[in-house]
Amino acid sequence: MEKIRKIQSVTQFNAERNQRVLHPLVSVLDQSQSAPVQAGRWLSELYLVFLKQARCAPLIYGRQHYDYDEGTMLFVAPGQVFGVEEAEGEHVQPTGWALAFHPDLIRGTPLGQHIKDYSFFGYEANEALHLSDREQDLVVDCLRKIGEELTHPIDKHSKQLLVSHIELLLKYCGRFYERQFITRDHVHKDVLVKFETLLTNYFESDKPQTLGLPTVGYCADELHLSANYFGDLVKKETGLSAQEYIQARVIDLAKERLFDLSKSISEIAYEMGFKYPQHFTRLFKQRVGQSPNQYRLN
Repeated sequence: MEKIRKIQSVTQFNAERNQRVLHPLVSVLDQSQSAPVQAGRWLSELYLVFLKQARCAPLIYGRQHYDYDEGTMLFVAPGQVFGVEEAEGEHVQPTGWALAFHPDLIRGTPLGQHIKDYSFFGYEANEALHLSDREQDLVVDCLRKIGEELTHPIDKHSKQLLVSHIELLLKYCGRFYERQFITRDHVHKDVLVKFETLLTNYFESDKPQTLGLPTVGYCADELHLSANYFGDLVKKETGLSAQEYIQARVIDLAKERLFDLSKSISEIAYEMGFKYPQHFTRLFKQRVGQSPNQYRLN
């Protein structure tokens, strides 16, 4: 089995690319200046942001494989596995730009408190960010500014300035992902249709009795999307979180089934996948404003 190596520090990340370390916790690399790196898989303990400006070797990201197009960004969070797919022992020339920063850099900062809000760090490779030429220019400008700050001697202002520049880059990327949701609107509407069909088929099968209520993770897996990307897509298209959307569908279905007076409230709850009838009653009352029994009697 292929060994997964760890990237534990910025120093290690730079050393493997034969580039100087200017700061122990953050690095920006113009990959055209990097030495070839050995193909394989790495478990990252850093935040990594890659901008590819030309086609290159297929990347392994988690269990996915992805061929980069020109102008593509990929985001790797600590705990994620990524790598380059080539013959074992071969070396590959990195291309584009890379930003690496250790979680310690942002610890105790506003960015550190809100880094999880940048959900694209949890996206899969086939949900990478595709940039226009102008967007690429903005990203490269942000990276160059981080690089320029790294050339200054470390002082009391360094951390704040570096973190501010990184946060600006991530805010731009968040805007670009929102643009991508709009420009790929037809694709996302297809996903919503498939989501609706998935829920319909789920509740028409015996899965609620065996698996319980459908979860966001289950639906994302069935649609071959990461949970984060799926959740962002549903929110953009419907205004509801994926969990709220599922619950709304559950309530609509429950309303229909409550008209079948031959079944008790408990039977309907179990049929729909609730482990305990009181959970069904609580959710129904929260969403409808009255209990299932009151709704049935009206």
